[in-house]
Amino acid sequence: MGVILLVLLVALVLGGLGFAAHALWWIAVIVFIAWLVGFGVSRGESAGVGGRRRWYGRW
Repeated sequence: MGVILLVLLVALVLGGLGFAAHALWWIAVIVFIAWLVGFGVSRGESAGVGGRRRWYGRW
């Protein structure tokens, strides 16, 4: 009985980790798309007096 409970617990933990990894992949894809959009928008803006625009934005 203890072995069955242990196997079920391991399956539950691994299933939870699989779901978390899947969710993290979706979050990573969304953040990457947002970064690409921001990168494209920043390329469209004028460089201004200071010359080339830096990757870290306006400080």
